[in-house]
Amino acid sequence: MIQNINRAIVPGKIYQRLGLVLCMTSFFSLISVSTVMAEPKFEKTLTVTGNGIETIATTIAEVQLGVEVQGKTAAEVQQEVAKRTSAVLEVLKAKEITKLQTTGVSLYPIYEQPQPNSNQTVLTGYNGTNTVSFRMPIEQVGNLLDQAVEAGATRVDGVSFTATPEAIFTAKKAALRKASINAQDQADAVLESLNLQGKEIVTIEVDQARIDQPQPYGRNDQLAESKMSSPVIAGDQTVEAAVTLQISY
Repeated sequence: MIQNINRAIVPGKIYQRLGLVLCMTSFFSLISVSTVMAEPKFEKTLTVTGNGIETIATTIAEVQLGVEVQGKTAAEVQQEVAKRTSAVLEVLKAKEITKLQTTGVSLYPIYEQPQPNSNQTVLTGYNGTNTVSFRMPIEQVGNLLDQAVEAGATRVDGVSFTATPEAIFTAKKAALRKASINAQDQADAVLESLNLQGKEIVTIEVDQARIDQPQPYGRNDQLAESKMSSPVIAGDQTVEAAVTLQISY
């Protein structure tokens, strides 16, 4: 009698377990279906890039000048370079300059071929240079260049112009504002022409502002021999920025 009861109970447990498995399977199937149904719809967006340009006046000159000497011996050249460089530095330090630094020092031999098509070379002398760079107000550059040449400078490698860091920082912000407004105006024009309504800005990307340098001022050899103050005319500087907006509709 006990054996018959056990045999009757065992199939019941099997059915209970099977029902539990089926129930769990249905539960996970519902979760899967719910997950698929809960996926958000594809959001329609419009992407536009606006540009902004701000122009500012340059007020600072970046000057590179130096001394170049040729002579028979290395010691002779080196001494003459040092003498002239010291005289030029005295003139510079007496002016309103900033960021004065040495940018190059060189001393090298000069060889020549005594006969054409010959593989032999002869040492004829040495060439020495010492160059410096500095910043100063633009309105003082012309006079300073003449004084530097009179003191012993034999080369002006370049003069470029820039605005003050404060002016550039302010110009960057202004260019970004213009770029943002330009991007929004473009988006409004496109959406309005298509009878669409913009909802919200999804993403904003800001490009690094680009600062265009004015053309450097080149000083020719004739100005170095002139007794008149060298004319220096600075140009404007432009700062450009770009802003990209992604707007849903």
